Order: sequence, then C-alpha cells, then structure tokens
Amino acid sequence: MTDLKTWVIWCLRKASYRWPPRQAALKHAAVSKAFYMKHPGEKVSKLVRNFYQCVKCKKAFSRKGVSIDHVDPVVDPRRGWQGFDEYIKRMFCSEDGFQILCSIDHDEKTAKERAIRTEAKRRAKAK
Repeated sequence: MTDLKTWVIWCLRKASYRWPPRQAALKHAAVSKAFYMKHPGEKVSKLVRNFYQCVKCKKAFSRKGVSIDHVDPVVDPRRGWQGFDEYIKRMFCSEDGFQILCSIDHDEKTAKERAIRTEAKRRAKAK
C-alpha cells in the first residue's frame, strides 16, 4: 500500500504544477519595471519578466529564486496524514491558498513546519 500511496501522491503533486490558480498566484507576484527603479543597485536582468516578489521579505528574485508555497501545508503538521480527500482539497486550493516565497523564507517556513510535525509525532508516540 505504501508504494501505491507514494506513487499517487507523486502523480498528484506533478499534476498540481499545472493547476491554474497556482500559476495565477505566480503571475500575480510578478514585479514591474517600476519595482526595479525603487531598488537600485540590485543585480537585475535587462529583461524585467520572470522576476517575482517574495511575500515575506518583499525583495525581487528570479524564478529560480522563489517557490510557490501553500499558505496552509498540504499535510497539516499537527494532525498528520488525514487521507486523500483532505490532501487533494489542500493541494488544489484557490489562488489565495498560494504564496510566493524566496528560497530563504521558504526554507524557514519548512523548518518550522518540520519541527511542529516532529513534536506532534513525538507526543503521539508518548501516548
């Protein structure tokens, strides 16, 4: 069963990359030429496209420097796996459910969620 679950999750995650609200969230975070005028001295490509603003630090990054992140984790770190219905509902959320984070801020958020998940598992084992 684990192999099947892993494969289905992989397929859902791959399909979610083409989810229109996810792409709309990225497009909404695109920065304009006016943004660059306010931030002189930053190394910026001559092409303004494909730069996005991090929701947390408000700096501009290339597409490789940002992640499209779920505001609410797909698997709740406190409750753990709740089944495919909950997983799919959280994975394929509306545009409001996504945020654009730079790599540093995304790593911080992920580390906090991982710590919560680890603590929740530790408490569950103690019971």
